[in-house]
Amino acid sequence: MQRIFAYFCEGTRRKIEYPTSNVQYPTSNLPTIARSGHWMFGVGCWTFDVQFFPSFAFGNSAVDRAREDSDATAPMTDKSPAPLIAAEGWHVLHLFYKVEQGAWSILSPEEQFAARTRLSDLIAQIRGTEGAQILTFAMVSPKADLGFMLLCADLHQANAFEKRLTNALGPDVLSPTYSFLSMTERSEYTTSEAEYAESLVKEENLAAGTPEHEAKLVAFRERMAKYMKDRLYPVLPPWPVMCFYPMNKRRGTTGQNWYALSFEERKKLMGGHARVGRTWHGKILQLITGSTGLDDWEWGVTLLAHDPINIKGIVYEMRFDEVSAQFAEFGDFFIGLQLPLEEIFGRLQL
Repeated sequence: MQRIFAYFCEGTRRKIEYPTSNVQYPTSNLPTIARSGHWMFGVGCWTFDVQFFPSFAFGNSAVDRAREDSDATAPMTDKSPAPLIAAEGWHVLHLFYKVEQGAWSILSPEEQFAARTRLSDLIAQIRGTEGAQILTFAMVSPKADLGFMLLCADLHQANAFEKRLTNALGPDVLSPTYSFLSMTERSEYTTSEAEYAESLVKEENLAAGTPEHEAKLVAFRERMAKYMKDRLYPVLPPWPVMCFYPMNKRRGTTGQNWYALSFEERKKLMGGHARVGRTWHGKILQLITGSTGLDDWEWGVTLLAHDPINIKGIVYEMRFDEVSAQFAEFGDFFIGLQLPLEEIFGRLQL
């Protein structure tokens, strides 16, 4: 008598225990490798990994002992992994999908309602999770139909939510068209307190240690604390227009290799770049996330606005800044409209 545990997957792995109390599973004709305890075979696009455990009794204790004995080699375990939280910053996933209307159309009205409910419940769960945010978009142009911007402190949590988002409307209904993984980060070119204190002496003639000088430093610390919090742990507002694009800094080109410049040169150039950006304060909310070593580009740029002309305006003006004109390379641009999920369902005819 054998007790059979089958693991099968199509994208994810799930564990099914076949009951053996009323079924005999003869093993005399099975291949030797199967009788020894591990057998893998394929059927179509499915892969089955079958493990055989001798059963000394049919009670739960025998099953539990078999499971415990196989822990060392079992491909999965019910134990949740410890949170994977970076020392600084959050993980950010931009996820863009096409809706496969053919796959959606074969679902019954009851199945479609259940699918919409499943995705709505998942969005609510993410928004109710500490250290997690999600923005939902109806994407403009045929590049994509549906978009999510997912921020999570825990990378395991981000990964799990991403898989569930992809499958929430049912198998093959959402087809990924583009994704980007990055992390919120501080800028290495930010003015330090020492640099600011020195500028007060040189540019404003405020002697160090005077009440005026100290008051300026206190205000600077408060501004920088908010700035760092907004960059590393942002709370993104429901502004209606979103633009996302990835970018790199050039390398390997004579005279245009960003990484061949000294830190002082790069900081000076980025200072001018930042001054242009600040002129759009109140019209544009910008979040720059780092992706070096995480994805194919070095940074992701997310712009939120109330008016699409401001998206167009800031990107155009920045093109003339030397940092962009000489050293920047850009990927595809994606435009989305931030909307409630129910409105997005209507737009996408779901």
